[in-house]
Amino acid sequence: MSGVILDGVVIARTVYAALAERIGALRVQGIVPGLAAVEVGGHAASLVYIRNKVRACEAAGVHSEVHQLDAACSEEGVLEVVEALNRNPRVHGIIVQLPLPSSLDATRILQAIDPAKDVDGFGWRNLGALLSGSPLFVPGTPLGVMAMLDHARIPIEGRTAVVVGRSTIVGKPMALLLISRGATVTVCHSRTADLGEWTRRADILVVAAGRPGLVSGEMIKPGAVVIDVGINRLANGKLAGDVDFSSARERASYITPVPGGVGPMTVAMLISNTVLAAERGAPQ
Repeated sequence: MSGVILDGVVIARTVYAALAERIGALRVQGIVPGLAAVEVGGHAASLVYIRNKVRACEAAGVHSEVHQLDAACSEEGVLEVVEALNRNPRVHGIIVQLPLPSSLDATRILQAIDPAKDVDGFGWRNLGALLSGSPLFVPGTPLGVMAMLDHARIPIEGRTAVVVGRSTIVGKPMALLLISRGATVTVCHSRTADLGEWTRRADILVVAAGRPGLVSGEMIKPGAVVIDVGINRLANGKLAGDVDFSSARERASYITPVPGGVGPMTVAMLISNTVLAAERGAPQ
């Protein structure tokens, strides 16, 4: 067996194609969806991620702006920028690029974003809405994973799913989305005893632990769908996922590569959420 590759770049194109009509309808009303990013400290990886998001916005016809602040900026200074964006009618979505300098309270800053503009879905109101089964904005990475599964017409209801990772950004919302679609879900993490015992039960395995090569082929049930959310830079400068791709592909029915798998979908879902925010604010 050699698993079918779920190409995030190709699937993201279908997302943008579907968004084009919605963006066009907003423009007829004089509305251009707008996304603002706040970055503090000039973190190299953060700047790369933001550039990718800006390019994707430009290609999709979405207005974007980046507010870069010095690492020495006070917490109140960051909050002032966020509040100004909350009031700006041209901005429909706001993201605060993580990580923030250790001197800043990331939780306080993220919670300052207007829930109606929290397109990353990291605020307590949006996370609570997801938990209740009535999501407003879902974090982009788990939302992108669901879009990939649906694109490939992979059944979810009644399947056994295992999520490796318990972060608020990926692991927990991923589990909630799978539960909402009728899967039986187990959440594991780096401290789970005999991780392979659990991963081998999965019809759908989502790995988001941030540890390169954590899951090998022998830890995968034959025919399982394997979604690798991890993106790790190795000592040689290359990117690698949390799953050993070559051995895993020999057992999986479908598998995502790193890079080029979930990453492009995360950006596409961020833009999709921004368009949704603009639609919600448009005159009815």
